[in-house]
Amino acid sequence: MKTLACYSMKGGVGKTATAVNIAWFAARAGYKTLLIDLDPQGASSFYFRVKSKKKPWDEKFFQDHEYLLKHIKEADYENLDVLPAHFSFRNFDINLSDISKPEKGLKKVLKGFKSSYDLIILDCPPTISNLSEAVFYTSDLVLVPVIPTTLSERTLDQLYQYFDEYKLNTDKITPFFSMVQKQKHMHADSITRLKERYSSFIDVTIPFAADLEKMGEHRQPLGEFASGKPVFTHVQSLWQAVRERL
Repeated sequence: MKTLACYSMKGGVGKTATAVNIAWFAARAGYKTLLIDLDPQGASSFYFRVKSKKKPWDEKFFQDHEYLLKHIKEADYENLDVLPAHFSFRNFDINLSDISKPEKGLKKVLKGFKSSYDLIILDCPPTISNLSEAVFYTSDLVLVPVIPTTLSERTLDQLYQYFDEYKLNTDKITPFFSMVQKQKHMHADSITRLKERYSSFIDVTIPFAADLEKMGEHRQPLGEFASGKPVFTHVQSLWQAVRERL
């Protein structure tokens, strides 16, 4: 079983769209896949048309994978399950602070899924926190969408600094360029700078495309309504690159 985190310190960069589409591609490729929506906003849960139970259950999340099983929902696609977010997940940092070695709490509970899933995808909130550290410790890859702008550059630098400070494995960080508009000189310049600074970038760029925004309108992965569009091919290439690294 492999664990892939879709993470960014910055919101609005295409993180959830990436998690949803990668989950869809993985399931289509025959991998038994579980997407865990850790973001209390619940965007990926919304895309997959699943809802969490009304009663808050954040306090038990890190206790036992058997309890998590009660909350997993089947998606509309073969080989794909979703553990939907709940608004109470905003309390995860408090919950983790009560656990001995909190950075290991997530990894411990996910071990219970080893016999059930080939791939676990974590859709993470755009924060840097106890939960983030647990995600970094647990994941085999941390997939980071980066818009080629100054602020996104800065947050990627901060992420590498965080890994260094907490002695985490920086090889896990796997950035790629998202929402790219190549006609913008700023985007082109930023891509050049970052590729010179970090060799870890996946050699795939995801263009700015209206169809990615329409995922919310359709409440479906890109492949279900835009498989003939150029952006679909780009996202498919991203999945192939991720699969090779995993």
